[in-house]
Amino acid sequence: MTRMTLMSSPLLLGFEEIERLIDRVGKGGADGYPPYNIERVARSESGPETLRIVLAVAGFRREQLEVLVEDNQLVVRGKQEDDRSREYLHRGIAARQFQRTFVLADGIEVRSADLENGLLTVDLVRHEPDRMVRRIEIGRQKAGS
Repeated sequence: MTRMTLMSSPLLLGFEEIERLIDRVGKGGADGYPPYNIERVARSESGPETLRIVLAVAGFRREQLEVLVEDNQLVVRGKQEDDRSREYLHRGIAARQFQRTFVLADGIEVRSADLENGLLTVDLVRHEPDRMVRRIEIGRQKAGS
């Protein structure tokens, strides 16, 4: 049986990859940790418009965080390990791991990542493609073909 989806329209040609990305996002980690914001930083004289992702990663050191771009996805991972040398009377802050994934559109480039005061900031830039119009000549069918 054929699966009908939004992208199955005969007017949307070649959008199968977008459908796969939507499926991937839907299956992404829904646990909500770590919390994050996404900001739009306006275009300035010195540069293009920037998207900024800010993740609250209190308790993580630089070496415990990893920022990767894999297959048009921004992947942020954090890994903490228990300090066995400590004896806790109360433990409310757990050492934990996380992975947060953001799907990137074509033309989005990760510019930088910084960690300050427990906030990991990742800046993204969208490069505007040149608008292109190309005329396609209509060929003539040869007689007898």
